[in-house]
Amino acid sequence: MDKRPEWFDGKNPDNFTSVVRKGVQTGQPESSFIKKGRFQKKNRSEVNIAEWTEGILTGNRGMLAQAITLIESNAEHHFRTAQKLLQELLPHSGNAIRIGITGVPGAGKSTFIEAFGTFLCDLGLKVAVLAVDPSSSISGGSILGDKTRMEQLSRNPRAFIRPSPSAGKLGGVHRKTRETITLCEAGGFNVILVETVGVGQSEVLVRDMVDFFMLLVLTGAGDELQGMKKGIMELADAVLVNKADGENKRLALKTKAEYNRILHFLQPATKGWQTKAATCSGICQEGMKDIWDTIQSFEKTTKKSGVFENRRRTQTKEWIYAMIIDQLQFSFFNHQEVKPLLPQMENEVIAGARTVTSAVEELFQAYSINKKL
Repeated sequence: MDKRPEWFDGKNPDNFTSVVRKGVQTGQPESSFIKKGRFQKKNRSEVNIAEWTEGILTGNRGMLAQAITLIESNAEHHFRTAQKLLQELLPHSGNAIRIGITGVPGAGKSTFIEAFGTFLCDLGLKVAVLAVDPSSSISGGSILGDKTRMEQLSRNPRAFIRPSPSAGKLGGVHRKTRETITLCEAGGFNVILVETVGVGQSEVLVRDMVDFFMLLVLTGAGDELQGMKKGIMELADAVLVNKADGENKRLALKTKAEYNRILHFLQPATKGWQTKAATCSGICQEGMKDIWDTIQSFEKTTKKSGVFENRRRTQTKEWIYAMIIDQLQFSFFNHQEVKPLLPQMENEVIAGARTVTSAVEELFQAYSINKKL
């Protein structure tokens, strides 16, 4: 039977609708719902490595996306699980062509990737796009809007787009991009496109994880020759003058010729391969076939000469050293003796009471305490 609460106004019954009803007996003790005065979150089931491995190998996109999230996590227990998963998938990777794409902001990287990726999908290939967005130096957040800008490609059943934050990493790539490439290759993708944030001469990290590296440039941005920085130019296997359409096409062809003259005098990024410039238009989807023909020619030439496999071995070696640096950095800043001492050293250096060198030396002395060397 419903009961009125004690604050019920009997003089105005029409203005009150609340009632008190008797609770339903569940047969479970109250402690199973509440512990220490707080509701307990339902525990997630442990990751089944065998199930995830099978899911990724059979093309389950949901499991692939979850696995990438697991890899990008900074939690220690996630790190251990991710490494076990990678170990299972490693023998199934390495069969895709890895392509790095960079360029100044506004060069049309996302538009080009959508057009190029769609072209590859129409050929029957499976394309994975790893789009890296810059992270804010203030908040640490990222917009991650590449998937929105590649609307047509994101709906293609043969394409997979994964935006990730750069997390402040120099070179415009996420620190786990290499491992993400391994997952995508194990998932059956034939072409891996890595789009960077376009930070100029720090693209060495991208060069160290892809087979073919493309640089997108623009016309009409001032003196094109002035914009040809030797550092970034020597990393590229192809230079693409984008937005070669409409009234800009004539100028794009002129810019292409200028780049080719310069590239002729620069040391090639890949032994036995002459870097050349070409024109394309992402918005008009022009030049895509020529670019793909160039990449296929590059793959055939470098595999025949042994440069392709040698580069992959070198990249694996660089990966080891990069991971060592990351692990040392994480271990140092999370050390129980360093964490409380670091703010003190910072304040002393800022106040001029201590030199930077002596502060760093004391921090490393604290780091070495209780460490097994």
